[in-house]
Amino acid sequence: MAKVTVDGIEVEVPNGATVLQACEAAGKEIPRFCYHERLSVAGNCRMCLVEVEKAPKPVASCAYPVADGMVVKTDSPVVRNARRGVMEFLLINHPLDCPICDQGGECDLQDQSVSYGMDKSRYREAKRSVKDKNIGPLIKTIMTRCIQCTRCVRFSAEVAGTAELGGTNRGENMEIGTYVEKALTSELSGNLIDICPVGALTSRPYAFVSRPWELRKTDGIDVQDATGTNIRIDTRGPEVLRILPRINEDVNEEWMADRGRFSFDGLKRKRLDRPWLRVDGKLKPVSWPEALGAVAAKLKATAPDRIGAVAGDLVDAESAFALKALMAGLGSANLDCRQDGAAIDASRPDFYRFNTTIAGIEEADALLVIGANPRTEAPVINARIRKRWSLGKFPIGVVGPAGVDLTYGYDHVGEGPATLRSMLAGTHRFMAVLREAKKPMILLGRGALARPDGAAVLAASWAIARDCNALRDDWHGFNLLHLFGGQMAPLAMGFLPGAGGKDLGAMLSGGVDALWLLGADGIDPAAIAPETFVIYQGHHGDRAASRADVILPGAAYTEKDGTYLNTEGRAQISRTALHAPGEAREDWRIIRAAAQGLGVTVGFDDLAQLRAAMIAAAPALAEGFTRSFCMDMSGPAGDADALGDAPFASAITQYHLADAIARASDVMAECARTYGPVPALAAE
Repeated sequence: MAKVTVDGIEVEVPNGATVLQACEAAGKEIPRFCYHERLSVAGNCRMCLVEVEKAPKPVASCAYPVADGMVVKTDSPVVRNARRGVMEFLLINHPLDCPICDQGGECDLQDQSVSYGMDKSRYREAKRSVKDKNIGPLIKTIMTRCIQCTRCVRFSAEVAGTAELGGTNRGENMEIGTYVEKALTSELSGNLIDICPVGALTSRPYAFVSRPWELRKTDGIDVQDATGTNIRIDTRGPEVLRILPRINEDVNEEWMADRGRFSFDGLKRKRLDRPWLRVDGKLKPVSWPEALGAVAAKLKATAPDRIGAVAGDLVDAESAFALKALMAGLGSANLDCRQDGAAIDASRPDFYRFNTTIAGIEEADALLVIGANPRTEAPVINARIRKRWSLGKFPIGVVGPAGVDLTYGYDHVGEGPATLRSMLAGTHRFMAVLREAKKPMILLGRGALARPDGAAVLAASWAIARDCNALRDDWHGFNLLHLFGGQMAPLAMGFLPGAGGKDLGAMLSGGVDALWLLGADGIDPAAIAPETFVIYQGHHGDRAASRADVILPGAAYTEKDGTYLNTEGRAQISRTALHAPGEAREDWRIIRAAAQGLGVTVGFDDLAQLRAAMIAAAPALAEGFTRSFCMDMSGPAGDADALGDAPFASAITQYHLADAIARASDVMAECARTYGPVPALAAE
């Protein structure tokens, strides 16, 4: 540890720390533009100048290492004058765009020019002008505002892993761009907006829409993938205008995937805002009493073992628990939350969780990916894998389609179950790599379980983890990567076939006469038996709604208080940002009203009672998270010898249209037209 004195305050910092970090440890604010805690040091902007005793001139604190006994001054006349000079240079060519700039009110350059700049300008020459670049449908560029801090260049290369941005020319002629004009291909490109300290990179869908002080800000959770990204939902009146990430070091750090960030316009399109009832073969709008009366009449006239329910991929835990309670009150055990047909064994939580944890990826020293594409299924988790890979000594093997670009180097060890068989036999070369690792990690994609041999794939993957010593009382290396934010909570509460109950396949093929679909938009309507009476409860008129006999309009995740479990089993609460449109209501309230019409007691009358009953039945749904390790190495149900021969395929082939909200979004539709299906590029 080095002892450093900052403005008379003595602090101890690790050897190798920078002067800027020492100043922050002393509670001193240091202005900066190019420096970012999660990116490499560039030292471009020189705004972080400080005075170091015995140094001949002010030094850039972001790139200057500390030394024991160093004395630093952060607010001396020399420092103030140096910062004013730097700010004057930065503003020489910066346009006077503040009144029309979307960064206004959130601009680092605005704030620091007021705090550290001069009160006048000596520049009289003409400002330079830079042509704007077209880098896709999500990012708007006004490159005349760029101050060449290179944050965007470093983020693209280091975090996103798609080195598509760079600088051309030198000095005053330097421009940031993509060399050959093209759309950015990263699923994390929206984070460029957050890290840009000026208004050079802004959100194209949000352009000229609002000012930050006009927005109501609500904490939420992104449910459009299973990462559990912490978000802030910005609304004005009855509309979501933008979604931004919040910092959570254990989950998403400060990054967010593009689909969750930019598909917010889908929350107001194709919405179900009134109940509908099929009369004489056609859906007609009706009142709530009429819709619930039709539901009650049908369910009362149907035997309990002929009633079924399916929970979708974006549902909150409260809604799923309420529907499970209703089905229990009716005497039905026909429940399923695996609308993709994944063969998940829910008898133990560690059979279906991301047990290593997202932050725990940084502890691993070897990784085997089976039937998953983390880049499209969970871009933020993929960035964490890349972060670990960039530190070195992290061999990665992938069993799946060949030639997929995951943004990091890997060893393509096979395409299908044949590779798993050779690993179990101990003859595959990558098995030796896993056995030599101290903390090996297996990442199994949920799509690999949505196959006829899914149970065998699960059993084989667990057996591989056991054989390479990834299952221990101090390390749990088996991980299942889910696809959406509502998939984990129903598993944790047991929203699965009970004793004598029918699973999804049996229900769809005519095993039930009445089928309640709770946000189950991933089901092909043609797969539902023609004679089945379908009750659809959800927020978008997506695929399943077209097959419904009764439609009950529910609330999207931004319109209700809801608990969601991410892929690692972390329970997080999303808050109500705005009211549901029209006559739509919170899903648990709809189910409670239906239960009352059926004369069924569900055990709760308000949200507090519902949550208390839910947590009592499934403690994992209590807000918070405790990491667990493997105390029992016995595997899930399934015969590893029953593996098939078909190669694994990607679970998400069109990233921008993967869920009902995204499919309703014009922005995501434009992205789909721009990018097309997920590309298969050569691995490094």
